[in-house]
Amino acid sequence: MDRKLLGRRIREERIRIGLTQEQIAEKINVSTTYIGFIERGERSVTLEKLILLSECFQLPIDALLHESRPQEPETRELQMKLLWDRASNEEQDIILSIIKVVTGKTSNSQK
Repeated sequence: MDRKLLGRRIREERIRIGLTQEQIAEKINVSTTYIGFIERGERSVTLEKLILLSECFQLPIDALLHESRPQEPETRELQMKLLWDRASNEEQDIILSIIKVVTGKTSNSQK
């Protein structure tokens, strides 16, 4: 296993879902320093931690281990769900308003 490649992929996915090293470290019960070592390819990842990381990123483990990610049709939906889940109620209301304006649809009219 290429530790540098794996570390780069972990960093890319962490950034993609908008989490800090501290947040990921807390989720998989390791130190922030250890996450930094992993992302730089300076330390190996145990299978247990790799499983936890893949669960955090909602990706299969092999997506982290290979150079090119498989293109998944639900990537856009996953990104939207992750953002939606982290948004406050007020932010969700704003998002809905923006979608209605952009699509030209209101709750009373379905085009």
